[in-house]
Amino acid sequence: MALRGAMSGTLLRMPTLGRCMSSLSDEVLFNVQNNVGIITMNRPKQLNALTLNMIRAMHPKLMEWEKKMELVIIKGAGEKAFCAGGDVVAITAPGRQGDKADPLPRQFFHNEYRLNLLTGSLAVPYVALQDGITMGGGCGMSVHGKYRVCTEKTMFAMPETAIGFFPDVGGAHFLPRLRGRLGLFLALSGYRLKGRDNLHAGISTHVCDSASLDDLVSEIAEAGASRLEAVLDSYSQKAAFDAGKPFSLAPHLATIDRCFASDSVPDILAALQADGSEFATKIHATLVKMSPTAMVITTEQLRRGASLSLADCLRMELRMAYRFAEDHDFYEGVRALLVDKDQSPVWKPTTVAEVTAATVERYFSHLPADEELTF
Repeated sequence: MALRGAMSGTLLRMPTLGRCMSSLSDEVLFNVQNNVGIITMNRPKQLNALTLNMIRAMHPKLMEWEKKMELVIIKGAGEKAFCAGGDVVAITAPGRQGDKADPLPRQFFHNEYRLNLLTGSLAVPYVALQDGITMGGGCGMSVHGKYRVCTEKTMFAMPETAIGFFPDVGGAHFLPRLRGRLGLFLALSGYRLKGRDNLHAGISTHVCDSASLDDLVSEIAEAGASRLEAVLDSYSQKAAFDAGKPFSLAPHLATIDRCFASDSVPDILAALQADGSEFATKIHATLVKMSPTAMVITTEQLRRGASLSLADCLRMELRMAYRFAEDHDFYEGVRALLVDKDQSPVWKPTTVAEVTAATVERYFSHLPADEELTF
């Protein structure tokens, strides 16, 4: 499913969704070549969107492979996506029908965030092949690992503020660590980065032509961990797409740093409006359509996350996810953009000025001890 924003014709894709509790055993595949474990997220028709079953299958397998394998490779099936995110339509279905006490959202986020931490702390090298759409939960399955390979098909975005949510799956950790204020810009606007731009931005560490990925996997499996970096570097050097092309956002980085310098959303909106450039005007038009609550909470999330470990960021994000699951905008955003597709969400409150300090503190407040995220 698609979210159409106002930013330079950007198309933000969210997964076409099935039941989050699907019992199909082939939603995720596990294979071994030599001493290399290969995970394939296998829902190509759904852009490899994550289900709870997939998450629950991958976590113990990664823990097993951490002790047995030299390294792990993760990829997506099909030609369109690495992973387009979590199954948000299924996750929000009970709440949209009036049952916000349903445990599904909490189960999903709790298990997903534990898996995100494992990908970032694995004792063996973790290589993510970010071929195709890499959004939301797909970012969480890739960006925390040491090696991330983009192709000409890669499209990265964190579009959650458009559906009344926030850039989770460790967004609090990796986004504020990008250059300047780029992370906050990406988090609030949902702007998409394509191809080699992901290398320039720091989302990816290496590049590879999409047609060469099978060869890359075979060569990694043959070379093993000791020659992993040499193999990745070799394919990066041979990659033909966009070779020598500069970062497409390079002309706008100074504007981004200046307009997103504040941790106040009203200040950011005012700075974009005052800038008056075509780029700033388009980004301003995009932001005013996003959930006011989501933008304010996201800005505070990144401010706090800049000084926290990945584990502490994920603990914080679980608290935030639970609060979003209790409130209005997440369900309304999914309804308007992904279910009814009227593209007209009615946010509550309707302006960022109405998002109070007390509301912000509630989103970050601790959960009961038995609900806090543990690793």
